[in-house]
This record gives sequence, C-alpha cells and structure tokens, in this order.
Amino acid sequence: MLGWAVTFLIVALVAAFLGFGGIAGFAVEAAKLIFVVAIILFAISAVVALVRGRTPTMP
Repeated sequence: MLGWAVTFLIVALVAAFLGFGGIAGFAVEAAKLIFVVAIILFAISAVVALVRGRTPTMP
C-alpha cells in the first residue's frame, strides 16, 4: 500500500512540474489518503499481534 502512495506522489510531482495543477492536486490527496490508511492498518496489525501474544517471525 505504501507503494501506491509513492506512485501517486511521483505522479503528483511530475504533473506539478508539467503544470497540470488539477491532476497534481488529486494525486497528492490520493497519496496522503493511501499513506494514512497504510499507517492505520499497520497500527491495527501491531495491536492485534500484541494482544494475541505472538512474536513476529524474522526472515
């Protein structure tokens, strides 16, 4: 999901550089939204893992 946020950020930067204000604004807002959702899902996952008492496996 963070990959999507980075992708939208890159699209926003390219669009802003080329002067497409509307597209850049939309891409920035999409990147922010996806980033926030990814952080929230990570926090929920961490809390659930702590409550269950399982330790994360290291590759």
